[in-house]
Amino acid sequence: MIDRVATAFEQHDYKTAGKLLKQLLKESPSDPWVKLYVGKLQEVSGKNQDAEKIYRRLLRDETNSKIVAQARLGLQRLRELEEEERKRGISQAMGDDSASEAGVLILEPINNELKTQAAQKFAKIIQIDAYSARLLLPSRGWRLYRTGAIGELKFYGEKLQQAEIPCFWSTLAALQQIQVFQVDYFQSSQSNAQVTVVCHNQSKQLGSITFEWNEVKARVVGLLPIFEEVVDRNARGKLERKTQTQDYAQFCDLHIPNRKCILRIFDGAYEWKKGVEITPPNSQNTVRINWNNLSNWLDKQLPQVKVWSDFTPFAETALDQNEMLSHIQPHTRVFRFEASNWDSAFHLYSGLVYLKAMSGECARAEW
Repeated sequence: MIDRVATAFEQHDYKTAGKLLKQLLKESPSDPWVKLYVGKLQEVSGKNQDAEKIYRRLLRDETNSKIVAQARLGLQRLRELEEEERKRGISQAMGDDSASEAGVLILEPINNELKTQAAQKFAKIIQIDAYSARLLLPSRGWRLYRTGAIGELKFYGEKLQQAEIPCFWSTLAALQQIQVFQVDYFQSSQSNAQVTVVCHNQSKQLGSITFEWNEVKARVVGLLPIFEEVVDRNARGKLERKTQTQDYAQFCDLHIPNRKCILRIFDGAYEWKKGVEITPPNSQNTVRINWNNLSNWLDKQLPQVKVWSDFTPFAETALDQNEMLSHIQPHTRVFRFEASNWDSAFHLYSGLVYLKAMSGECARAEW
């Protein structure tokens, strides 16, 4: 009867093949040829995942060279079909006028208990091995996974979300639409009511903004390393110049989405002796102590606002993206002898937090 099944497949008479296989499954369910043709029937029926499972099981369990060869051919056909669908999907995604805009695709953290299964899905979508896929899936904080045209990133992002792998994507142009004000100091404050900050806008014009504390929807904090060139002796005792981290600049962003702006506070530019009394007058506190006092004060004013503090692990996944980061205006006032990707990475991280809040979605952000 298996010959009749083979003939039915040659004639593309899949209805007859299905009836014959149904009978054969009852009579000889362990026959590898029956399993092979069931896999082929699943394949022509568009049930590719079921077909793949059967082919892989045959490769694992069978020694018959003809069965093994047919199973490998089946897997090859499925891979070629997936590649065609992928190219077609990307082509369709790139059809919009804005699809070529530069963007980023971000992977969100996933529970370690779910990683093994998620890594298999991720590997299939991205076309890498499962071990590498597992290493790429973050357990804590965001990972900048890919940069490129937003149309293609959206295509992959939607595939990942369908596989229950948390991610989101954004254009770099969306970051440029966010106004950033550099805070000089808090001029006045009424607890749980209004607060006024003296600040500079992006054109370095001095002014002030009055807002209510409940308008703040997110708070982002981060440490940006300060580099300096030093002279040191190497292992052979010779003098050489090195670039080393000498200190860290502390940043805190307050997001006010309804005003389309971020208030950026930098410990090296905050005027501690002006405005709201953050530290006792005439104190000789260090900048670090003053910053801690400011952070504690903000904790009291914004007890319900989430603090995003995973900037450093995110930055470590983004720092080598020189081309992408070069297009991001950092809006930081850190004095540097040379530009640093850390500054642009912080603005990218904070901007992505802002845009996700604006989107009103937890698992997906599309702008």
